Amino acid sequence: MTNLTTQVGILIVDDDREICDYMETFLSRDGFYVKTMTSSEAALEEVKTGRYHLAILDLMMPKMDGIELLRHIRKIDDDLAVIIFTGYPSLETAVASLKLDVVDYIKKPFNPDEFRDVIDRVLKRKGLARNPEEQLHKVIGSTIRALRKERALTLKQMARRTSLSVSLLSQIERAESSASISSLYKIAVALDTKITQLFGNF
Repeated sequence: MTNLTTQVGILIVDDDREICDYMETFLSRDGFYVKTMTSSEAALEEVKTGRYHLAILDLMMPKMDGIELLRHIRKIDDDLAVIIFTGYPSLETAVASLKLDVVDYIKKPFNPDEFRDVIDRVLKRKGLARNPEEQLHKVIGSTIRALRKERALTLKQMARRTSLSVSLLSQIERAESSASISSLYKIAVALDTKITQLFGNF
C-alpha cells in the first residue's frame, strides 16, 4: 500500500455523483489519492486540510459555481493547481478562470487519455511526480542494470557476490521490488561503486 504522504492528492468537486465516481475510479487506478465531493461548501473545508496538490472543479454547480468556489479556494491556498471542467464553455468563464490562475480549462465530455496528459503536464509544472517512491525504484533499478551490464556481470554472478537471490535482483532491476539499504549496500559492493551512485540523479 502506498504511503499517503508520497501520493499526489486530487480533489474533485462536481455535483454529478456519476462523474465523481468515474473520475475517482480511473485516477485512483493511476495511483493518485482521490477525494470526490458534490458540495462546494464541503470542498472548501477539505481544501483547508492542505492534503491536495490538484483540484478539479466543475463550472456549473448549484449554490456556488466553480468560479466562485475557486475565488474562495485562492483565499485559502494560492498554490493549489486547479483545473476547471465544464459542459458549457464560454469565453467569459475561460477568462475568469485564467485570472484566478487556473492551469487548464477542459470541456466535457473528456477523453481519459487526454485528461491524463493534462494532469501529467500540470504536475510536472508544479514539480510533482505521480508517485516519488515508484520513480525512485525505477531509477535505482535501471542504474543497477546499467552498471551490471557495464561490468559484464550476469544476474547469477551478482547473486553469488551479494548472497541475494537472482529473483530478488531481477525484481529490483525491474522496479517490482523495493530494495532494503542492506541489499543496496551489498549490490554497491558487488558493483565496486558507492551506494549513492545507485540513486542516479534522483
